[in-house]
Amino acid sequence: MLHWIRNFVLDPEFNRKRKFLQRISLFQGISRREFGHLFQALVIRSYAPGEILFHEGDVGRALFILESGRVEISRETAGGAIAQLAILNPGDYFGEMSLLDERPRSATAAAMDPVRVHLLYKTELEKLVRHVPHIGAAIMTHLGMLLAARLRSITDSVPVSLASTVKLKGVL
Repeated sequence: MLHWIRNFVLDPEFNRKRKFLQRISLFQGISRREFGHLFQALVIRSYAPGEILFHEGDVGRALFILESGRVEISRETAGGAIAQLAILNPGDYFGEMSLLDERPRSATAAAMDPVRVHLLYKTELEKLVRHVPHIGAAIMTHLGMLLAARLRSITDSVPVSLASTVKLKGVL
């Protein structure tokens, strides 16, 4: 009974979105109270089946969090054929590299079903980092861990020496 009253008194849409977003690994470490700030930073968008969310080569400015539907990630091969890289499901997020750089998208994302996504634009993440540092730090920490895991996966399967790596703007 108390649970029902609490949901009735509080905004049910807020609770639904909070429950969904709390399951997303990107937002681990963000408290219930802080979700209000996060909601203000997110933009909800819907796409029809077959609609392109972004094209390979587009400048990336946002991360997409898939709430409903499925999204196909594909890339054009050197021979001009289209290679399917992944099919994403609710709870998956993609386009995260655009939060760290504004380089061209490395693949195309297309809606396979009616799709609903939450977008986190790089400019909104920068505002969170400035005004609610705990949220920004939690997101950036998770992105760093995700990218490190991907890099480890690649380097574990292919021998790499520091002498053979490409210098990235003075990083190496």
